[in-house]
Amino acid sequence: RELSHAGMRSYMRYWMESFRLPTMAKERFSTDVQMKDDHILREALASGRGVVVALPHLANWDLAGAWAVTHIGVPFTTVAERLKPETLYDRFVAYRESLGMEVLPHEGGAAFGTLARRLRSGGLVCLVADRDLSASGVEVDFFGSVARMPAGPALLAQQTGAILLPATLYYGDAPKMYGRIHSPVEVPEEGTRQEKTAVMTQAVADAFAQGIAEHPQDWHMLQRLWLDDLETTGHGAGRPEEHSA
Repeated sequence: RELSHAGMRSYMRYWMESFRLPTMAKERFSTDVQMKDDHILREALASGRGVVVALPHLANWDLAGAWAVTHIGVPFTTVAERLKPETLYDRFVAYRESLGMEVLPHEGGAAFGTLARRLRSGGLVCLVADRDLSASGVEVDFFGSVARMPAGPALLAQQTGAILLPATLYYGDAPKMYGRIHSPVEVPEEGTRQEKTAVMTQAVADAFAQGIAEHPQDWHMLQRLWLDDLETTGHGAGRPEEHSA
């Protein structure tokens, strides 16, 4: 009960901060966010290969994105679920673009190609990737049960040569947020594309699980995720700002 209470407070903090982000002084994005091992991200970007950062729904990923734009100095591309009504989707896109993000719609099939082009030119792509929106994701062992996670980050790394970096976040006392850039997920030397994707997505899931286990109250996954839950009760409603590939 205490953890559930803390989780909802964390979730409400996400929304409060998100609505304030467009009006915050950009200097605060650097001072309020402290990212451990951010040198891994800097070195990956300096390689010119392109970088895919995969994150779970931990703490405030929009704030992390604003930090990347201002502190690292690199704009990035992400993907958003197209919402109904269309005006709501347009407002979310405008909000994120005001923070320096390029936002592509998840539906329509064109997002993957655009992301690949951004990566081949040495760009940065950030994807929230702990819930599969396509119903054809990769099965992973996640906290001892099977869940599906999107194949996009692993496929993009394979097809473009980009570096795949998991990242996790957590809240400190307001207004502080902390995070960690995890070690790169390498493309296996052997196996089919499907086998390589499975291995890489499992590695991403393991990094996510580490961050979530350390700060479970900051994981804002408010819908069913594990296959056992989906099979017995059906899909839960998604939150209105999901974005993955």
